[in-house]
Amino acid sequence: MTRAALLVLADGRFPAGGHAHSGGAEAAVKAGRITGAAQLEEFCRGRLHTAGLVSAGLAAAAALGADPVELDGAADARTPSAALRVAARKLGRQLMRAARATWPSGELDALAREFPKGAHQPVVLGLAARAAGLGAEDAAYCSVYECVSGPATATVRLLSLDPFDATGVLARLAPEMDLVVRRAVEAGRRVLDEGLDALPAGSAPLLEISAEVHAGWPVRLFAS
Repeated sequence: MTRAALLVLADGRFPAGGHAHSGGAEAAVKAGRITGAAQLEEFCRGRLHTAGLVSAGLAAAAALGADPVELDGAADARTPSAALRVAARKLGRQLMRAARATWPSGELDALAREFPKGAHQPVVLGLAARAAGLGAEDAAYCSVYECVSGPATATVRLLSLDPFDATGVLARLAPEMDLVVRRAVEAGRRVLDEGLDALPAGSAPLLEISAEVHAGWPVRLFAS
């Protein structure tokens, strides 16, 4: 294992398509739920402990070798919003392209054949981590960091928020990211013995509703 591969996979410049998505921040900004750094922090905290935990658990399980096709079905079941399912598969397709070019893998090739229009992004992320020689914890850290860094970066663009303030939000959330990673990896390990019901299923109804509203906007800066 080379830990430098983790830096490559987690790098915001890795061409996985995340820059085009706000993680729900665009809809929250328009609705007045994010007006500055304090509200951004609360938004990211809520996202981290719900959708973030679910995604990290899926990524960890995939990195540990759970069946990715079954995990994709579990991801569908945990994503009520059709708009978010579409976004997750678009992100998965782009991440698949980048991962296969960077770390060629038979497992990635097989998943790409199974889901030509894209598997859920956290499942692809877990397999990408495996292909890079990384473990479940690494995959989970990539997932949780993306969960909060995406909205933070988007809010800088949407509100002209000071980038230093946005980075401070991420730093303050670091201990909670550690906690969510531990829970996600534990759940991923349990999947191997207990099945898919061991995966987290945290709900964020407002994120889901906002995603459906956002998808209907005629003009928007971000895809989701």
